[in-house]
Amino acid sequence: MKFLSTLLFSWLLISCVNAETKNGFDLANSLIPSKDILQGGPPRDGIPSVEKPKFVAASAANFMRPTDRVIGITVNGESRAYPINILNWHEIVNDTIKGVPVSVTYCPLCGTGLVYEANVGGKVLKFGVSGLLYNSDVLLYDRQTESLWSQILSKAVNGPMKGQKLKMIPSSQTSWSSWLKKQPNTKVLSTDTGFSRDYRRSPYGDYDQNTSTYFPVSATSRAFHPKERVLGIEINGKYKAYPFVELGKLSASSLRDNFQGQNLTINFDVANRDGEVLNANGTPLELVNSFWFAWYAFHQNTAIFKAGK
Repeated sequence: MKFLSTLLFSWLLISCVNAETKNGFDLANSLIPSKDILQGGPPRDGIPSVEKPKFVAASAANFMRPTDRVIGITVNGESRAYPINILNWHEIVNDTIKGVPVSVTYCPLCGTGLVYEANVGGKVLKFGVSGLLYNSDVLLYDRQTESLWSQILSKAVNGPMKGQKLKMIPSSQTSWSSWLKKQPNTKVLSTDTGFSRDYRRSPYGDYDQNTSTYFPVSATSRAFHPKERVLGIEINGKYKAYPFVELGKLSASSLRDNFQGQNLTINFDVANRDGEVLNANGTPLELVNSFWFAWYAFHQNTAIFKAGK
């Protein structure tokens, strides 16, 4: 809690800084309102990304507990797990898997773990934490052009890359025991990150369960608990959320839905708050697994799945 108190005090102290320049980034001509880009407290790279990740075999990951959450991905047949307990302190891991450069990102304030291909337009990008937020969500920046990228929008909001999109890599945000069951040969990001952090605890306390949000957002909704997890999708510029509290009312772990003229299959794991959405061809759609307040802040016109309707 001391960490959070310091963070909030720092934000209040510097909130009056010229809205057009923050943490060394020129915010003029951004795709999002510069007045709504807030300083989170730490300066640029004050939350250090992991640049040289080390991995251990699952059998050697004695620092993992069954209920610990991970972001799990499989690229070219190789599976890797990135513990949220580590990502809480670093938010970004720049990695390469079987020759594919990837960026694993996590915003503790929004509960969003998204993985991207780091090769954008033939340029391999390395991402860092800007120290800036939009709708409480981390703004990434690439070290090659210093463009700012909204994680939830998966898009550069200013700089030389403005308007360009990041391509998601399908991932799971689930418990370690669940990921290990599905991918027993997985490798695990080691706590040997090059930084001295207490990865056994979260610097955010009980934030994932309480109703508090630390920074203002553009819109709020009381339809669900602010930290209720939802699976959010976009089709043809329209949005839909599948809250786990609603999915949990179903007797099955899969459902069929039609949204924007597309037949969808939603496979979900209520216990581990994980899931996927497939189109009619069985191809996974880009998916955001986030807290309800964060999804709604970005998508106020979202449709919502309700059990029984």
